[in-house]
Amino acid sequence: MRAMVLERFGDPEVLQLKEIDRPSPAPGELLVRVIASGTNPVDAKVRAAGSWAGITLPAVIGYDASGVVEAVGPGAGDFRPGDEVFFTPEIFGNEHGTYADYTVVQASIVARKPPSISHVEAAAVPLAGGTAWEAIVRRMQVQPGETVLIHGGAGGVGTFAVQIARAAGARVIATASGGNLDTLRQLGADAAIDYTKYDVFEAALEATGGAGVDAVLDLVGGDVTPDSCQVTRPFGRIAFILGPVGDLSAAYQKNITLHGVFLHRERRRLEELSRLLERKQLVPVIDEVLPLDQIAKAHRRLDSGHGRGKVILEVAR
Repeated sequence: MRAMVLERFGDPEVLQLKEIDRPSPAPGELLVRVIASGTNPVDAKVRAAGSWAGITLPAVIGYDASGVVEAVGPGAGDFRPGDEVFFTPEIFGNEHGTYADYTVVQASIVARKPPSISHVEAAAVPLAGGTAWEAIVRRMQVQPGETVLIHGGAGGVGTFAVQIARAAGARVIATASGGNLDTLRQLGADAAIDYTKYDVFEAALEATGGAGVDAVLDLVGGDVTPDSCQVTRPFGRIAFILGPVGDLSAAYQKNITLHGVFLHRERRRLEELSRLLERKQLVPVIDEVLPLDQIAKAHRRLDSGHGRGKVILEVAR
């Protein structure tokens, strides 16, 4: 089978298209023929210096997929060959990623693909959409009528977070660069702030009449979480996906709950997302679709830290 193989850590060009043996499903696993694979910032981090992830090289990386079940290992639940599925595989210690014609994955973290969306659309959802769902719905438990500030609303996770917060009945304030403000508005943001031109926190206070926000999702990192305490109401919540840097004493003083979010893989979350996808309350934002052999282009976009929505690899020929 074809696979983009990582033989050493480094720049995007270290990913090389090779023919390798097709894996076989172990007990509890599925062999999936990959139709499309999503790309995520963590892919670039693993590619560049992924020893922290416990991966033995050479390896195949990639952590989003939509495809078709090819074979079922013993005890792999209720799946059958031919089932259309989507999933985000584990990162740590996983040498069978989704940048390949076939991959093996634990059946317990796989869900059936919603029939109303394509494989390309489905491949955009599991990791980014799951992270947004985990932060907005499960961890911060955003309620109707609350106001949510989303830093980095036009990125992979952010585009899902804006839509999920809106579906939860919240008022959404989101930040992006000027070229992405229309995207935020189209996704349902009530206020879109250009962080390159305005003080985000002053703008958020102005948008709330000085009251502040009930919840914040920090998808940017650095000092954004500590600084967000100034616009978060007492007893509010802040979720972050990157380690915050700076003084968090204001969170203590205002009784703000902080949530660090690292996605635990599971089937149930994908099934919860599927209901929104089927109702068209959640629509993947796809910036570009590339063939598998143009993966270096996708990774250069990931390395830049900019972009709108997701870049998807079309694996099936």
